[in-house]
Amino acid sequence: MKELNKRLYGLNDLLILLFGFIFISLVAIYNAQQLEQYGGENFLLKQMFWFVLGLVLIGLIQLIDLGTIHFLSFYLYLAGIFLLVILYFSPEAIAPEINNAKSWFRIGGITFQPSELVKITTIVYLASTISKHKEKHKNKNVKNDLKLLLKLILIGVFPVGIIILQPDFGTAMVYLAITGGIIFLSGINWKIISSAILFFVLAVGMIGMMVVKFPDFTQATLHIAPYQMDRIETWLGFSESDADDSFHFKRSILAIGSGQLTGKGISNSEVYIPEAQTDFIFSIIGETFGFTGCAIVILLYFLLIFKLVSLGLKIHQNNEFGAFICFGYLILLFIHTFQNIGMTIGVMPITGIPLLLISYGGSSVLSAMIGYALIIKVNSEQARMDNSLFR
Repeated sequence: MKELNKRLYGLNDLLILLFGFIFISLVAIYNAQQLEQYGGENFLLKQMFWFVLGLVLIGLIQLIDLGTIHFLSFYLYLAGIFLLVILYFSPEAIAPEINNAKSWFRIGGITFQPSELVKITTIVYLASTISKHKEKHKNKNVKNDLKLLLKLILIGVFPVGIIILQPDFGTAMVYLAITGGIIFLSGINWKIISSAILFFVLAVGMIGMMVVKFPDFTQATLHIAPYQMDRIETWLGFSESDADDSFHFKRSILAIGSGQLTGKGISNSEVYIPEAQTDFIFSIIGETFGFTGCAIVILLYFLLIFKLVSLGLKIHQNNEFGAFICFGYLILLFIHTFQNIGMTIGVMPITGIPLLLISYGGSSVLSAMIGYALIIKVNSEQARMDNSLFR
């Protein structure tokens, strides 16, 4: 019984955290829909459906061996890229422009954003590539490290290139962050990493300068939509207009600030915020539960990130594939959390990046829970190894 309890401990903490996120999400979405932005549409019921489906997927993924996922990683990645290409060439009837971007399939009343799912397949393939490379090249040298760097960059570039064409600049930046973070953690020679970081900083600096000095050229070259340029300029303080992006900032900060220490409580939302159930769900949490509620949400993310770090470091020597799935999901979670919360309090530009496991949205919820399922799988397989009779 002791051994069984030990094996289940790692699984229990992940499930407790997951149900914590689900509870907060449902309560926040219930409160957000009281604003009746979309004619009283029942987002709560839809979100419950996506969470139930996500839990079913978590159960099904536990039936698949981690080695099988490792073997299928390339095909999963290829299928994801194929979906993005199909989306790009699809007619308006099944791939309409929503929020100035062609990022969703719409079939009947269901919308699906492939780029959310491809984040997970890309993480899995990056993890698989690192694992296979290190198995093949036992002797670490500059030549082998350069080979690995090139492989990882190519894996990250394909989805980024297609997503920029949609255009969805915010999601493309998430892919770059995932690829860059995994490269940084991959064990590649620090001199090569330093050179890559320097190149990246110079590239970002150049893009920033182009946005400020040559906005029209930047918009055309990088396929940045006009509204995205407005958001960047508003964030940088170059735009003093009362545009939609400025309105979003003001309403979000007003909602969070009005919640004070403990919030106004459920069904007492007073501040109208566009996209309250998706992009600005954290603002709703701030108004409903105040500083206390916001702190609890951040604490939940911290605990999950801590779990991912400790699990990844623990298994790194014996299971690099599983470790880099943990690290990749950690980077994805951190980027989404930092960007989404940051934009609601005005320290980051506004993007359509959701707050993972809390924001409303079928594609986001299912993709995040598939990633979570992989973490549970990695954790449970490690627990089995720890308690093996032959250890």
